Amino acid sequence: MTRASDWSPRRGRLFALNDSNPLVPYLYLLPHAAFFLVFTVYPVGYGLWVSFHRWDLLSDQQEFVGLTFYRNLFDPSTPQSQFFWKSLINTTLFTLISTPLLVGAALGLAVLLYRPIFGRAVFRAIFFMPGILSVSVMGILWRWMFDNQSGLVNVIRQEFWGLPVIQFLTTEGWAWVPIIVGTVWWTVGFNMTLYLAALGGISHSVYEAADIDGAGPWAKFRHITVPLLAPTTLFITVTTVLASFQLFGQSQVITNGGPARSTQSVIMYITEEAFGNYQLSSASAMAFVFGALMLVFTVIQFRLMVKDLNTSRER
Repeated sequence: MTRASDWSPRRGRLFALNDSNPLVPYLYLLPHAAFFLVFTVYPVGYGLWVSFHRWDLLSDQQEFVGLTFYRNLFDPSTPQSQFFWKSLINTTLFTLISTPLLVGAALGLAVLLYRPIFGRAVFRAIFFMPGILSVSVMGILWRWMFDNQSGLVNVIRQEFWGLPVIQFLTTEGWAWVPIIVGTVWWTVGFNMTLYLAALGGISHSVYEAADIDGAGPWAKFRHITVPLLAPTTLFITVTTVLASFQLFGQSQVITNGGPARSTQSVIMYITEEAFGNYQLSSASAMAFVFGALMLVFTVIQFRLMVKDLNTSRER
């Protein structure tokens, strides 16, 4: 039989305010867990519940409709299906174009500015500073730059090369130019900083050994720099893809999703459906479908890049 005196030391440890208390690690996690439950788990669960009802802001009774709003997204006859998939294609197009530019330009700038050139710190600051601007400031700036009539880009084209005016902001296809150029200018500095930090972790002895073997600059970049930066490239690519799929502010400010919804992103359309058309249940269903697609896409991308990374290491 267990005596009460055998349990007293253990009970005492549960109330001790030192490392002997097995609850101390969980107490450190408690604040974060509370915020995570309140601001992440609860909104997600509530949004899922809303997507299964025909939500009416003016009614106390919400009709349960099951998967109706999810089925609407796969019914080509509904406007929700047409606009949702069109905006998703727009967002995917933007991601496919902007991600290679953001990764490649960041790598090129990092390699150039890692060298001991004159004014290196100034150039690093110049490329990083646009990232501190808000999306509104960046959007207004590039909207002015590509204005159809008085934009600096059209003025330079006319004055220096005599080229005709391009209606950048109101022509399908061309409307993506200010959005993509502005996004690359705005965010490439952050990726460049990550690459600079990763370059600092490569031992100089590796390059010295390559010099002894007679390797040129291109050979060292291809066979040393790129493989050793592969983990950083994996991280930057995944985060850049996820950030690009969240396109919203640039399209909203520069083109307002036009012309003819050709630059409307999926986040813009979900927002329009929720707060413009007041179809909260439909917008919730779109958000969950979009989230599921992003999850599947990220897992596939991560697996492919990790497999490629492991293959490179085995060579």
